[in-house]
Amino acid sequence: MTTRRSRGDGGLHWDEKRQRWIATANLGFDPSGKRIVKRGSGRTKTEAKNKLKEVLRDHEDGLAIAPTNYTVADAVNDWLTYGLAGRDEGTVETVTLLSRTHVIPSLGARKLRDLSAEDVDRWLAVKARTLSTRTLQGLHSCLNRSVKRAMARDKVKRNVVELCAVPAGRPGRPSKALTLAQAKAVLKAAEGTSMYAYIVVALLTGARTEELRALTWDHVFLSGRPDANPPQPPHIAVWRSVRRGGDTKTRKSRRTLALPARCVEVLWAQFEDQGWERLAAGDDWEETGLVFSSAVGKPLDATNVRRAFRVALKGAEGINADEWTPRELRHSFVSLLSDSGVPLEEISRLVGHSGTAVTEEVYRKQIRPVIQTGAITMDSIFRSK
Repeated sequence: MTTRRSRGDGGLHWDEKRQRWIATANLGFDPSGKRIVKRGSGRTKTEAKNKLKEVLRDHEDGLAIAPTNYTVADAVNDWLTYGLAGRDEGTVETVTLLSRTHVIPSLGARKLRDLSAEDVDRWLAVKARTLSTRTLQGLHSCLNRSVKRAMARDKVKRNVVELCAVPAGRPGRPSKALTLAQAKAVLKAAEGTSMYAYIVVALLTGARTEELRALTWDHVFLSGRPDANPPQPPHIAVWRSVRRGGDTKTRKSRRTLALPARCVEVLWAQFEDQGWERLAAGDDWEETGLVFSSAVGKPLDATNVRRAFRVALKGAEGINADEWTPRELRHSFVSLLSDSGVPLEEISRLVGHSGTAVTEEVYRKQIRPVIQTGAITMDSIFRSK
């Protein structure tokens, strides 16, 4: 004898239009008096009932029920569209490129509710064969933030990406530093090019490329301040960068640097050349006050600087221009000072590091093929009789 379902148990019926079984359950009424009905569908009665159980379980967990066709691509695109408000333009460009090139093509078709930690692990392992660890960290971050946003909007119950570690990828190209002979060759080759002043100031002061691109004439004091007490030599105030908000990388990066005589010379020439460019551009000139700008006064981006830098290095003896980047002028500054015996603490202050660890581990390159410090010191202690 069949038993009658209790009130509120819902029902099970065949939907002719959808050609599926529909299981329903009544859960009372919402604050507005509207009946709360949850449904599950399937090709068989059992499948419909099981789907309804899953829906009810999610409801008991306090989750709204996401559409069953909501994919990883939907989550990533939602994050790219609405989750990057206020971010730096360069950051938005980078994460969009990573997401559209690596995340969506590989995982985009996967339903978000079905995405597993194993899926993410396998995806990262495949990417680790061709990408650097830094890029893998970026990919993991893009997917993690996308799923975290989807979870906050009740599209999925948990974020499996947080359970996955980033594997080690292919080693990146190590940064290099110019030897003294190479540095002289670079300066000689760059003379007469549009990048000459930029290269001289970068190499002889160690300023970051994003700091030099933001340097303005009102922060350049080519005559110094001889009337100050004590008198101040020619100097530049490295107080800005092209980073979001115009701030330098860290608080200690905000510094004032005395200028070597060669820097003073090339900056006077740069000021004069820019005056002629302003006249030639006429109404097309855009007044930004930047020391290093385009032929019409506009700011330079990283690509402009890198391309012009490599053109300037063409013909430098012993240098393959395609293997060098502008930021390695900063590495060269640190190494040349270190090799000349300048204490590491002083070098760290000059380049705006908060401590000596980064200067030592990342920037300083030992130029001499044999480290002589220990032997020289011991010889002075234990002199031969």
